[in-house]
Amino acid sequence: MNQSIGRFCPFFLLLLLGCEPTKQDQTHKNEVFVWTTTSDKTLLFAEGQSKLSFSDASADTSAVVEIDTTQQFQTVDGFGYALTGGSASLIHQISASDRAKLLKELFLTDSNGIGISYLRVSIGASDLDDHVFSCDDMPSGKTDINLSQFSLAEDQKHLIPVLKEILALNPDIKIMGSPWSAPAWMKDNASAKGGSLKTEYYTVYANYLVKYILGMKTEGISIDAITLQNEPENPNNNPSMLMTADEQALFVKKYLGPAFEMTGVSTKIVVFDHNCDHPEYPLAVLSDVEAKRFVNGSAFHLYLGEIGVLSKVHDAHPDKDIYFTEQWTWSKGEFGGDLRWHTKNLIVGAMRNWSRTVLEWNLAADQNQDPHTDEGGCTECLGALTIADSVARNVSYYIIAHASKFVRPGSVRIASNEVTGLPNVAFLTPTGKKVLIVLNDMDQAKSFSIKFNNRIAAASIPAGAVATYVW
Repeated sequence: MNQSIGRFCPFFLLLLLGCEPTKQDQTHKNEVFVWTTTSDKTLLFAEGQSKLSFSDASADTSAVVEIDTTQQFQTVDGFGYALTGGSASLIHQISASDRAKLLKELFLTDSNGIGISYLRVSIGASDLDDHVFSCDDMPSGKTDINLSQFSLAEDQKHLIPVLKEILALNPDIKIMGSPWSAPAWMKDNASAKGGSLKTEYYTVYANYLVKYILGMKTEGISIDAITLQNEPENPNNNPSMLMTADEQALFVKKYLGPAFEMTGVSTKIVVFDHNCDHPEYPLAVLSDVEAKRFVNGSAFHLYLGEIGVLSKVHDAHPDKDIYFTEQWTWSKGEFGGDLRWHTKNLIVGAMRNWSRTVLEWNLAADQNQDPHTDEGGCTECLGALTIADSVARNVSYYIIAHASKFVRPGSVRIASNEVTGLPNVAFLTPTGKKVLIVLNDMDQAKSFSIKFNNRIAAASIPAGAVATYVW
């Protein structure tokens, strides 16, 4: 037999060719590759020097994580971050060669790339821009109901150029847009901070969102989904805007949904985009039959509440998608504690409760957690990256990397049993690989077994560590 055929043919093709798999082929099929991050940072998304292997031996540990590809759940859209205006400005100011190298690391999967596959951007400013703006600002007392002054000029400074460079690397990345506020002249308090959208401007605001989506499309940037309002129950950010469930239902069914239909916009409409303590909010919007037909799903944060409510909303409306769209890490937080909490609640928790995405908050900040807006911008939000004289990688970089590099868009969550002290979640990728992410949520190292197709691979994981297993 030609040795090159034995080395490179897939198993089924070997059989068709009448040749038998070599011992090397069989060994490779049994190998499990492992990447680990430890709470003390001694390992930071480090690939193991030795690989695990499946065998017919019985499990020699009491803890067994069993994988079942026949039980399949939601499809994954991606893992990533908010690319805030502040993040984009810091990245854009890096030299072209260093920026190209950094973006390849962030958005590709080859070599040391972590393969970010989903981004969230703000429609107008978020509180992590260096100043407040919308896409149609007017002097006090003036209005622009025809949106003749609409402009993406602020985004064209940094955000749009960086997005174009990202799309050149990964044209398939999905982007979600979220407004922090409507333009101040549309609001009942005439301010970017707090207040509510005046009913008389619902039509204008729907057209504003359409113009944003079409304007970004002209720039070559497709907006896959929008949420109606970032944190609609929080009036304290700058910018921010209150929006009740009844107001979202009315806005969707009478204004935004019809505006999308009329203009041929296919961008998904996602409601809520706030904390898990109020599932009744998205449930109220989805219970409105007229509104529901325009709505793709609901988005959540976890500053309050429990991650399990995502399943409550899914179970009530299984035809609608679930997204997890934001969680910050604190600049004064502890690496190991944040690694454990975020992995347990987001990477494992949100995914085991039907989410199609897990997005951490800010992609990048400087060493002072700048930029941010005045009087309501987050002053202690730690970026996944700290960009100063050099680039430092912080805890949320590793939290997302453990999933994003391997669980590619189109992967499907598959069944894995719950094991005390070892929160875990498993996926089947579009190329047929199995990915298992495990957290050791205990203060001592733990040995366990991975069971797949009645075969066993023995594994161990340090205290407080996260490991990703791929085969």
